[in-house]
Amino acid sequence: MAEDITSTLKEERRFPPPAEFSGRARVRSMEEYEALYRRAEEDPEGFWAERAQELLTWDQPWEQVLDWQPPRARWFVGGRLNASVNCLDRHVATWRRNKAAIIWEGEPGEVRTLTYLQLWREVCRFANVLRKAGCEAGDRVVLYMPMVPELAVAMLACARLGVTHSIVFGGFSASAIRDRVNDAGAKVVVTADGGWRRGGIVPLKDSVDAALEGDACPSVEGVIVLRRTGQKVAMEPGRDIWWHELMETVDATCPPVSVDSEHPLFILYTSGTTGKPKGVVHSTGGYLLGTAWTSRMVFDLREEDTYWCTADIGWITGHSYIVYGPLANGATTVMYEGAPNWPEPDRFWDIIERHRVNIFYTAPTAIRAFIRWGDRWPLKHDLSSLRLLGTVGEPINPEAWIWYHRVIGKARCPIVDTWWQTETGAIMISPLPGATPLVPGSATRPLPGVIADVVDGDGQPVDGDQGGYLVIRKPWPSMIRGVWGDPERFEKTYFSQVPGTYFAGDGVRQDAEGNFWIMGRIDDVINVSGHRLGTMEIESALVSHPAVAEAAVVGRPDDLKGQAIVAFVSLTGDSDPSPALGETLRAHVAAEIGALARPEEVRFTDALPKTRSGKIMRRLLQDIAANRDTRGDTTTLEDATVLDRLRKKWDER
Repeated sequence: MAEDITSTLKEERRFPPPAEFSGRARVRSMEEYEALYRRAEEDPEGFWAERAQELLTWDQPWEQVLDWQPPRARWFVGGRLNASVNCLDRHVATWRRNKAAIIWEGEPGEVRTLTYLQLWREVCRFANVLRKAGCEAGDRVVLYMPMVPELAVAMLACARLGVTHSIVFGGFSASAIRDRVNDAGAKVVVTADGGWRRGGIVPLKDSVDAALEGDACPSVEGVIVLRRTGQKVAMEPGRDIWWHELMETVDATCPPVSVDSEHPLFILYTSGTTGKPKGVVHSTGGYLLGTAWTSRMVFDLREEDTYWCTADIGWITGHSYIVYGPLANGATTVMYEGAPNWPEPDRFWDIIERHRVNIFYTAPTAIRAFIRWGDRWPLKHDLSSLRLLGTVGEPINPEAWIWYHRVIGKARCPIVDTWWQTETGAIMISPLPGATPLVPGSATRPLPGVIADVVDGDGQPVDGDQGGYLVIRKPWPSMIRGVWGDPERFEKTYFSQVPGTYFAGDGVRQDAEGNFWIMGRIDDVINVSGHRLGTMEIESALVSHPAVAEAAVVGRPDDLKGQAIVAFVSLTGDSDPSPALGETLRAHVAAEIGALARPEEVRFTDALPKTRSGKIMRRLLQDIAANRDTRGDTTTLEDATVLDRLRKKWDER
């Protein structure tokens, strides 16, 4: 590897778990964590077998815990189970039948609560609908829906029949739907007339119609349409039928189909911008175990908790930590349909106050937006119900972590900064909140059962506090089982760089205490005069300045240096953009990291281009920085006008 200074930004602050929290946590000390980690490392099959027996209900026991033929793993070989039974039936058979399973809030203001019994009945009915539509175990169904309880109902109904679901995020275009439907060979598409977003209607059915136009998707035999907004939509005779009409024709009981542990529970397409979509396949037994165990341990889930993950179910975070993980634990999970700042920037804090949310799991990009909107919004609300906070989606800047801890958590809530991926299925690196000393900006330690390492470009372990590539040395139950229909791509993408070892594609360093610092995707590295600079480090330096709420750093071509650093910066509410402030921020980065990291340009902006899942689309910023036309798909942008405003500012220079 070229000289790397990505590890020069240091963070010395440490926050031990509050004694009150540790006193009743599932893991109460680092000694307990270390013992659990050693147990899993020394006997991984025994460790995971114990977890599987403890957390899941099996129809038939397994004959072998693990069959590992790199890069292919089979977990709980010969075991049989059903995911919907594990999320519903076994709770319905206890006092939990009348416990809230899902608390849902729609953007216009509706609130619905579904108990476990009510959710079970809806799932059984919709499973019967799918069965009448000709769906059976092994078929695929695509779900393109808003964030409404019926999306969770449809997921679990598919699982009840052994039908493999594939959710397409509601912000994707017709062409993206078409690609995914065809790649999966879906028999049925489930959608809605529309969904609500910032007071407007997202026309979901129109996008499905455009995707299926003509003979574009020959595998599709039917389209089921949920009435959500009430707007008029075209209904094609013989193909389209209303959800509510079908539900009136079926019973509220449906025997579950017992499937093999390795049966594909779902396919989730990664949000690549070019080339054929990549369908990540997850199994039933291993995936369900991973999400159930991490939900319980990382969030220290309690029977009385009201838990809210703010992700969209169209992404893996919503799959794992809105639906499968919490429901497998019999928890109460919150779903919200709309934007965090509609109708006002305190919508999230209002939801937390009214529903007395205890656990709150959101993205660093959302936290940075909260900072930009100002402290007055959360300070309007009683957030005393919160006992644990979490972050997901990308590394969190230390100063954003501190704000989250101080303003939202009132310095009493542990923060679990979690690293994982679509492909890992479940959280891999994270504090255990009752045990792990918290370090702003670090995901801290791998969970028990996760053997993580840092390697160089040749796949050799990196010594000391140096940057490298993150790999996972041993298989884990919730790991990706393949790329749908493309086994060669699976092996090449994830297991060819270091044979037999999972290559995460993220840059990372491990400090002397054993904490992992995720530095972002390896393609989020800028090469300035032969020096590799992690964008995350530069962004963290910028955000540590009190005038900066959020920053995104990209490289643009430079004849002399190869690449030059361009920083796009959003300021806090009481700061104004100026050339002098730009120079101050450039000097601040140089002081924090080194002269090589000094941005060539600082561009001020009121907003950054983000997907609806909250990730900054840095490739679009790269296009703007290089003064070239935007390339690739932009349909997942939350606000397309951001690009126009950024380009206008550039043209007006």
